[in-house]
Amino acid sequence: MTIDYDLVIIGGTLAGRYAALVATQLKATVALVESHINYGFIQHQAFSEIANIAHNLSDIASWRTHITEGQTSDKCQTSLIWPEAKLYSDSIFANIQEQNSLANLAALGVDVIFGNGEFQSSPHLGFAVNQRLLRGRTYLLASGSVRGVPEIAGLETTSYLTLANIWHSLKEPHLPQNWVIIGGIPQSIEVVQTLARLGCNVTLAVKSASILPYADPETAHLLQAQLEVEGVRVITQTPVTQVKLIEDKKWVLVGDKAIETDEILVATHQKPNLEFLNLAAVGVKWRSHRLVVNDQLQTTNHRIYACGDVIGGDDFANVANYEARIAVKNALFFPRLKVNYRCVPWALNSYPNLAEVGLTEVQAKRQFRPEEILVLRQYYKTVRAAQLRDETTGICKLIVLRNGEILGASILGAEASELINLIALAISQKIPVQKLANLSAIYPSFSEIIENTAREWGQQRLNSNHALQDFLEGFFHFRRNWNL
Repeated sequence: MTIDYDLVIIGGTLAGRYAALVATQLKATVALVESHINYGFIQHQAFSEIANIAHNLSDIASWRTHITEGQTSDKCQTSLIWPEAKLYSDSIFANIQEQNSLANLAALGVDVIFGNGEFQSSPHLGFAVNQRLLRGRTYLLASGSVRGVPEIAGLETTSYLTLANIWHSLKEPHLPQNWVIIGGIPQSIEVVQTLARLGCNVTLAVKSASILPYADPETAHLLQAQLEVEGVRVITQTPVTQVKLIEDKKWVLVGDKAIETDEILVATHQKPNLEFLNLAAVGVKWRSHRLVVNDQLQTTNHRIYACGDVIGGDDFANVANYEARIAVKNALFFPRLKVNYRCVPWALNSYPNLAEVGLTEVQAKRQFRPEEILVLRQYYKTVRAAQLRDETTGICKLIVLRNGEILGASILGAEASELINLIALAISQKIPVQKLANLSAIYPSFSEIIENTAREWGQQRLNSNHALQDFLEGFFHFRRNWNL
């Protein structure tokens, strides 16, 4: 049976469902093929929130104990927190699942098809699933990614968890106490801190020098310091070489250190979820960790588009949705829209929040001459709202050109994931940094950190102009003396 659509979406991710919604709003006929969907990132955030609450309650208990001069107050125990955390996560999961349900999409006219399928090239391009051949003018791959398994001796014969199944797999009433997390990607950092705040002993092992290799080094280092303050053992620049099971106990060899643990979480590189799609038969190329696409998000088959982490990169929902909007519009109309990640922010649900947009300081200095770049900094301790809420740990960095053009920003601190949106808007609309210096932010609010940082632009330009003037005066003085 052959069915014709404007767009056939091969889903399995929230980005796929979002793409279907966008396509229906554009009055397209849409089929969505889906076998399952991963809500893992929502569960990460739900557990993170309750872990932060538990951590704050623990701090309050310690404070009360201190001011009452020796009166004891029981801290939140992991055994009490964990059942509540699971209930909270389940309720959030149910609410999100209902909001993004396939029933809602079906009511909007999306033809929802459950099952696994593959592309066929003969006699015409189509997608075969459940003994049906779906034919579309265009196709969209939004099948997500699966975590790659690193080549570590003994890992395959030892049970371990991944980011996709960690919370589903923990069925016991008590949370395992000792953890080793292998790999430094954004989502693993969130899980590391969540486990630490739920009272676990956590070791994070990464091969790179930084826990977040692609983030701004300064803010990544500050976040690492915060993790260590909370009891996380961070081991950098050291590969995990072996995993062993000795007398029912798991041991992980990190460099020359042998670490006993209850659970192992593997959170390393990802690879596109493309297995069994028969892409080679329809001329779609991919590499080990990403699908090959152009700036319009077309694959090497011009009728097949892709979005989300199936094309590589980290799994950020807002980035995947940004790609989905562009891919759908290009697939339905003329492919003229291009992705521009310069103005798309990303953030970690960590404490403090870490959020970035555009170029980091290192990236900017590679693309421009050093004398063209100004790095503006302000610390959260200068902000009244931070003082009032006792959240003074943090920094705001703006990377700008001397003419005021904003190239990027990195914020570590309270509300960073909200504040970064303002910087992203300024970059996308080409608003110069001097305009941000005139925000007149609500008092008191964390937005004040952006205003304060932007004001550094005028001061740095003034200082550099004075330095230039001093140099020129010295140069001409030398010439006069030399001529004499």
